[in-house]
Amino acid sequence: MSSILAIDQGTTSSRALVFGADRRVAAMASREIAPLLPRSGWVEHDPEEIWRATVAACRDALAGAGVEASRLAAVGVANQRETTLVWERATGRPIHNAIVWQDRRTAAACRALRDGGHEAMATERTGLPIDPYFSATKIAWLLDRVEGARARAEAGELCFGTVDSYLVWRLTGGSVFATDATNASRTLLYDIRENRWDEDLCRLFGAPMAMLPEVRDSSADFGVARPEILGAAAPILGVAGDQQAAAIGQACFRPGMMKATYGTGCFALLNTGGRPVSSGNRLLTTIAWRLDGETVYALEGAIFTAGAAVQWLRDGLGLIAEAAETGPLAEAADPGQRVYLVPAFTGLGAPWWDAEARGALHGLTRDTGPRELARAALESVGYQTRDLWEAMRADWRASDADAAPRVDGGMAASDWTMQFLADITGAAVDRPAMTETTALGAAWLAGRKAGVWPGMDGFAGDWALDRRFTPRIARADADARHEGWRDAVRRTLTAER
Repeated sequence: MSSILAIDQGTTSSRALVFGADRRVAAMASREIAPLLPRSGWVEHDPEEIWRATVAACRDALAGAGVEASRLAAVGVANQRETTLVWERATGRPIHNAIVWQDRRTAAACRALRDGGHEAMATERTGLPIDPYFSATKIAWLLDRVEGARARAEAGELCFGTVDSYLVWRLTGGSVFATDATNASRTLLYDIRENRWDEDLCRLFGAPMAMLPEVRDSSADFGVARPEILGAAAPILGVAGDQQAAAIGQACFRPGMMKATYGTGCFALLNTGGRPVSSGNRLLTTIAWRLDGETVYALEGAIFTAGAAVQWLRDGLGLIAEAAETGPLAEAADPGQRVYLVPAFTGLGAPWWDAEARGALHGLTRDTGPRELARAALESVGYQTRDLWEAMRADWRASDADAAPRVDGGMAASDWTMQFLADITGAAVDRPAMTETTALGAAWLAGRKAGVWPGMDGFAGDWALDRRFTPRIARADADARHEGWRDAVRRTLTAER
């Protein structure tokens, strides 16, 4: 019993991977999840679709690997963070669709809380700004919009959870209502220094403590998946938010190590060790993981739109048929044009944190065409990343903060994008041979607890480099291009006022 099933439940799909005794992927399966967009700026998921897609992916992966569930040593779960679900404790029935992390419907409520002077206290305790991105105001919205929900929540009849809690609840048949410290740290309700739910914050945001899950270590006993779901009972021994799981999968175990994941958005995490580092540059202070009761912290920068900009080129503008076309188009773009896409489709994340900003194109000329737009979309990822990394280096001044960042996610497969990332940041960028880092991190958490995978040192020794991208352009050129980007952002934000 040495195989591990890793669930990677993301924004656009539920994926499942079976890892064999050699810690390699034996099989992988995926099921897409359709976003629900009831209004501009609103993003939802059908909880039942999340559940069905996850179970189907797990069964497909097990069948593809030829592994019976009875042979699993453990199950690990990684999940899209901040996405908010509320369900009935007695039946497991959701009271509303899940409100996704990208959703901005509570922007006005967040602004009112900030204007009321509450952000300093919230940030001091949680490491987070008051923003619609996080779970707290989503919970309040649900309780105040669904008839009778608030009274039921205060009576303990409703459960709140991020996607991990919901999946664990469903997998265990409702016998376990728990989350891990990484997911709890993304709610705006959790004191990351005291490692507990905070009564003052729950009162401020209107989230009754009676509806909150138990918080456990990231590598811990989360119950047993019922036999009718996977074909046999299987212990769930690891849970982490997807970005923290990716940092673990990238073996970023030393303070100063950094990873950046490029999916729908981009999320960069810098390990700061056993102490939370407060940011002077509007980055997030968050929990990287908690193992054996010991908490490791990270600085995080969140970019809301990375791969989503390429999806916009494909689905919104119809300029491409598939994402792989963007690299060749960008390569063929007119080098004399400086076109900037500020992809604030759902606001701007760190270091700007403007929930109400909207996207803009700057520098258009009569000659601008699909090639230049493709280049602008890919370059926007590099520019936003440079903003994050400069902020991180300012907050974390240790010399080892200059270690080559490790990249993963769908966009990391684009050589053009990764080369531009190295060029614009002036830093080497390492792409690993094993790109399924989120699932790998969840698998390690579960395998570690099951005693079938090695500890940190042994696991880190497995990390292998696929390619290192090094800067090819002069720093003066990179700086000039980046200043053009900063000017485009300033103009975008000014236009919104």
